[in-house]
Amino acid sequence: MTEKNGKGLVHVLTGNGKGKTTSAMGAILRAIGHGLKAYIVFFMKGDYPYGEYNTLSKLPNVGMASFGFRCLTDPANIKPEEIEQARLALSAAREVVLSGNYDLVVLDEVNVALSLKLIELDEVLKLISDKPSNVELILTGRYADSEIIEIADVVTEMVKVKHPYDKGILARKGIEYLIKGEKNEAYLERNQSRYRWLCRAFRIAP
Repeated sequence: MTEKNGKGLVHVLTGNGKGKTTSAMGAILRAIGHGLKAYIVFFMKGDYPYGEYNTLSKLPNVGMASFGFRCLTDPANIKPEEIEQARLALSAAREVVLSGNYDLVVLDEVNVALSLKLIELDEVLKLISDKPSNVELILTGRYADSEIIEIADVVTEMVKVKHPYDKGILARKGIEYLIKGEKNEAYLERNQSRYRWLCRAFRIAP
């Protein structure tokens, strides 16, 4: 991350189990606890009021930017504006990584954006290649591309052994979806059926 730590590594957090973004958040907390600066780019989460947005905005030495829309991307009906948002996210990520202002940069759900072909693999590979040697880079999301896995220094696959969804337990406020504000409960209720459909379509754990 910094000169005293030597080379910054490339991490991939992938797999169909829970914990990818959560793990990246832990890395951010550890980094800033040691006086390092961190930045996270959310590729697929838009302006949905996740609880971590509220927390991260209050922490010192942490920057963030969020792209995408509140509705979940339908892989069978990808909209041009969704592609544009993902490209804007990648552009922002590149600017942050190359700026030299941050020791740790997280690209949250970038693997999903790639799997949906919202962004080009070559552009992500170039970002990794152009990364300053002292920057630690974390790429999260299921469906990590094999080429990214090949060049990464650390690859962790979250494997679903059990999941509450299998018992019909849906996402819970403050635990899975980290939403802030009761006014958003109605939105979640309206979208739970779509959420379940996408999970079945992708054969994933929500």
